[in-house]
Amino acid sequence: MRSSKSRSRNKNRNNRPSGGNIINRVFDSSGPDGKVRGTPQQIIEKYNQLHRDAVLAGDRVDAENYAQHAEHYTRLLAEAQREVEAKREEQEEQNRQRQAERDRERNERLRAQEEAAGGGDQPDSGLVDTPEARGEEQPGQEAKPPRKPRQRKPRPPKPEAPQAEQGDAPEAAE
Repeated sequence: MRSSKSRSRNKNRNNRPSGGNIINRVFDSSGPDGKVRGTPQQIIEKYNQLHRDAVLAGDRVDAENYAQHAEHYTRLLAEAQREVEAKREEQEEQNRQRQAERDRERNERLRAQEEAAGGGDQPDSGLVDTPEARGEEQPGQEAKPPRKPRQRKPRPPKPEAPQAEQGDAPEAAE
């Protein structure tokens, strides 16, 4: 025979998530007339409809009961939406902080590069200065003449579209 301790430990090991996104989670609500199943918004709408029906039928007790059930799920939904909003704002703040840190690091890198370049007028491109880039001749090599830009061949003219004769064009009705 199992002890009650082991049963209570296994109680929460069902297939449903314990928490998470309550807004889209499906609930089984045990109301006065049986179970109502759906997301909190769907359950609220169902209990509000049952409340209206009970009011129209003149049953004040059932109407109040349905109203209280709807209010419970309304509060549950509102709390979940506040939590989601708080998480979203926290995430946005973290993103802003990360972006500010990246901007600071980038500015520090640029300042360090400018200082390493001697504070010249031209920003350092990060490339190594080579004799070829400066246009100097290397020993044992001949200087190459500068390249001429290639000339393109002229394109042949486009054939003209055949023009419709005046008798072929449809006339607008007057």
